[in-house]
Amino acid sequence: MQSFLILNGPNLNLLGQRQPEVYGRTTLEDIRDMCADHAKSCGVEVEFAQSNHEGVMIDMIHQAKAVHDGIILNAGAYTHTSVALQDAIASVEVPTIELHLSNIHARETFRHHSYISPVAVGLICGFGANGYRLAIDALCGWLEEHA
Repeated sequence: MQSFLILNGPNLNLLGQRQPEVYGRTTLEDIRDMCADHAKSCGVEVEFAQSNHEGVMIDMIHQAKAVHDGIILNAGAYTHTSVALQDAIASVEVPTIELHLSNIHARETFRHHSYISPVAVGLICGFGANGYRLAIDALCGWLEEHA
């Protein structure tokens, strides 16, 4: 059975409370439950994690190499600042999908640049919590095509 790491970055623990006009009212716990249900229906196991600390996220990406077939990464603001996350993804060579709840290209200019995109197999943004379902489906499809 395939296994995915769904890794969420800084401030995503505040979903449902923080800027609901941008990120919606769905909590991270709601998203975790939705991902578990959807992954099960797809025959995939998921590990769901969140950290506000860049180093912890890097460690989890490193550990994914020996455990998971793919990563779905919502790096939050680290998307726009972290060369270290980019290097971690490139180093482990685990197919990674970059994910954002909002459309980062329709927001402030500084959010238009991603350090994750150059090392990701794809990008999903702007679909809110449903983007996680889309990412699971996309990663399953990508892995099937590249088996």
